Amino acid sequence: MSRQTVHEPLIHLSKRTTLHPLRAWGVRLAAVALGFAVCGLVAFLLIEKLQAKPERIGDFYYAFIKGSFTTSRKFWKFLKNLAILLSIALALTPAFRMRFWNTGAEGQTLMGVLGAIAVDFYFGGKMPEWLLLILMLLASLLCGAVWGLIPAVFKARWNTNETLFTLMMNYVATFLVSYFLVIWVSNGSSSLPKLSTGKLPVIGGNDYLLIILVVLALTVALHIYLTYSKHGYEISVVGESIRTAQYVGISVPKVILRTMALSGLLCGLAGYLIAAGLDQTITTESVGGQGFTAIMVAWLAKFNPLMMILTSGLIQLLNQGAAQISQDFNVSSAFPNVIVGIILFFIIGSEFFINYQIHFRGRHGAKEAAK
Repeated sequence: MSRQTVHEPLIHLSKRTTLHPLRAWGVRLAAVALGFAVCGLVAFLLIEKLQAKPERIGDFYYAFIKGSFTTSRKFWKFLKNLAILLSIALALTPAFRMRFWNTGAEGQTLMGVLGAIAVDFYFGGKMPEWLLLILMLLASLLCGAVWGLIPAVFKARWNTNETLFTLMMNYVATFLVSYFLVIWVSNGSSSLPKLSTGKLPVIGGNDYLLIILVVLALTVALHIYLTYSKHGYEISVVGESIRTAQYVGISVPKVILRTMALSGLLCGLAGYLIAAGLDQTITTESVGGQGFTAIMVAWLAKFNPLMMILTSGLIQLLNQGAAQISQDFNVSSAFPNVIVGIILFFIIGSEFFINYQIHFRGRHGAKEAAK
């Protein structure tokens, strides 16, 4: 009878069954704090102003607050940017809960902007302002919904890869905007001047308050829809298991089409807020990459509309804080992007520790097994 030594691995992983939500958010907050600590160290080493005066390392952290909260103008800008980013993240949420990986929010939102500006360009000044704004809204919703339905039809009918399909649709939307700009701008500059009509009304003496209130109402409404409605239940069932959905009598193609129409429609609404509430013009950069950032916002919040208020606020705080760092310390515009990237890396990495548990080998290091 021989004896064989069986060694345990030094480290092995096991998937967590459950983790209390408060503990999960504690891990995320710890990751944010650690990310800021690392960024402070990087700033200490690389920013010349702080390197000369290390006792002022606190200036680096203060810049994140200064970028969003030290003046009323910065605060309202923070809320406005948060609202727009949140509205796009909310639009992605129904599709993501269905495990339909819609990476086309950038294009769907841009099509919403295009629909609103097209109506404003051709009909602005030819009808009452209130009617023009309604037609702009309907055009935005229609364009966004159609842009969301196209990949949904292919997915429901031929089971195409929705990730690649929706991603490619972003480029098509960009080319369409470029085409219309060539038509609309006679001098060939491809830069449409700001239109004088089609502006959302100002309430409370602030240009952004209406946008913020609309997105807040949308957040609550979508939470109720996904949590308490029959459609929300069907979305969750399809996301968990298509076979289970079919077994209980849910029409999966119908749910896919309906949900992606809703997702595109909400992207169109975000485009309307950008067009009528902010820019009153359009470029290929009108959405500014927020369609991709919104994916991270939705994912970090675990597709919970209410939690997305926090995650979109965090992302916007980082963006404005990074811009303030570039301004205050006279560093390259690339450095703030490095800072944001480091913090996001820690936040994303924290999800690993939420989903998995690390086990280390015991003190004795090995087990004896007899054969």
